Amino acid sequence: MFTSFFFELRKSGVPVSLTEYLTLMEAMKQGIAAFRVEEFYYLSRACLVKDERNLDRFDRVFATVFKGLEGGAGAGGDEVPVVDLPDEWLRKLAERFLTEEEKKQIQALGGWETLMETLAQRLAEQKGRHQGGSKWIGTAGTSPFGAYGYNPEGVRIGQATSRHRRAVKVWDRREFRNLDDSVEIGTRNIKVALRRLRKFARTGAASELDLPGTIRATASNAGWLDLKMVPERHNTVKVLLFLDVGGSMDDHVRIVEELFSAARSEFKHLEHFYFHNCVYEGVWKDNSRRHAERTPTWDVIHTYPADYKLVFVGDAAMSPYEITFAGGSVEHWNEEAGQVWMQRLLSVYSKAVWLNPTPRQYWDYSESTRILQQLLDGRMYPLTLEGLDAAMKELVR
Repeated sequence: MFTSFFFELRKSGVPVSLTEYLTLMEAMKQGIAAFRVEEFYYLSRACLVKDERNLDRFDRVFATVFKGLEGGAGAGGDEVPVVDLPDEWLRKLAERFLTEEEKKQIQALGGWETLMETLAQRLAEQKGRHQGGSKWIGTAGTSPFGAYGYNPEGVRIGQATSRHRRAVKVWDRREFRNLDDSVEIGTRNIKVALRRLRKFARTGAASELDLPGTIRATASNAGWLDLKMVPERHNTVKVLLFLDVGGSMDDHVRIVEELFSAARSEFKHLEHFYFHNCVYEGVWKDNSRRHAERTPTWDVIHTYPADYKLVFVGDAAMSPYEITFAGGSVEHWNEEAGQVWMQRLLSVYSKAVWLNPTPRQYWDYSESTRILQQLLDGRMYPLTLEGLDAAMKELVR
């Protein structure tokens, strides 16, 4: 099994060497990972992965190779370990699932201010844990505050992932992963569409043979060879790429990774930043360090001149409060509304488009999508080959 794990990692593109594999085997021989799958996972990841960009590939291979492997009886089959289930697992057994008819009977509190005021009251009044109710902060209920229940508009507290995508704020620290910029492109057509954004110029040292110039110079020189050199041609278009990650964008990781990888290969002057749902006062380059290493949006505006083309990539699906209200961000308290920062960016970078991976026929059902379309003066395009082609034409006008 360990040998197949090694070869599967190499096959998936994770650069694992034989020395690293032998180091892992020696660590196992010394009993560092004991007999727990979780310990072996972290040990093997530490030994075999040198670049954090390969963590996602490693996880996929690990899950495939060791699928179904669980702690069980010892070698002799006469000892079954006792497993202590975390309280969170037991509580999740009571997770609330409602029919569509039941969901329609549940009413929202009635707006951003009411929601925040009520949350403050609940925090002041509540003394213990609640489950299954419609008022207190708890689990498996219809209250606007809590986890594993349902409410058309609420604050998610203590839930690992989204279920209904109705929360207007999340009171948890979430972690996102970086997009893989070396993923193999499923189709060359994405690159072909991006090439509409090319603008070549010859800059730098003269390192390329100018054949027509050499012929003319040689002819003018009575046949004596006169070599002429010119600088190499480069695509001088500069692109600022803003990528939405996490939440509902998890459904579109594959197509966005293809776009990101294609853009990396097509544009020499490409700068990328991540954001979640809407751009606010800070963006980041590394999702694993997004809480500690953020780039102020003002710094982006002051660093990259107005000749950069601005491309947003996101599904534009969020609570409208995240765009229109101060404090409306789902993850933190933003001093200024998202639309304020969008307008600042668009006032500097006049050539800007938004690429949306959600099919166009669903845009009208999302109020946040309509708001962003208005902010961009209609320059939102579906992340399809046709939409990408139209977006590139817009940027070169």
